[in-house]
Amino acid sequence: QVQLVESGGGLVQPGGSLRLSCAASGSIFSINDIGWYHQAPGKGRELVASITSGGSTDYADSVKGRFTISRDNAKNTVYLQMNSLKPADTAVYYCNADILAYSGGYLLQETYWGQGTQVTVSS
Repeated sequence: QVQLVESGGGLVQPGGSLRLSCAASGSIFSINDIGWYHQAPGKGRELVASITSGGSTDYADSVKGRFTISRDNAKNTVYLQMNSLKPADTAVYYCNADILAYSGGYLLQETYWGQGTQVTVSS
């Protein structure tokens, strides 16, 4: 059973920084594309940043220059460094990953979501 577990959220003042982590565990063969999404109250889930297995990154316009996504393949972990945080960044942050994993003797590729971590930017 594959699991994604996020951590690192919390309350921070405007202009501050947080580093989110998302660790994958289970019978993993490989992890392909990974994304960080956020969902503000009353709004849909939106892609914030993504990183491919080769390390190519992409960002939403609202976070370019402030957020950095990275991955440690040896640890099956992805990070989101968030700097110059704004109240508009307040949301629950989720990681999402396409993972090839062993299941019943077979390799299956599925998309997994973490449980989310709350980020609140407020003075």
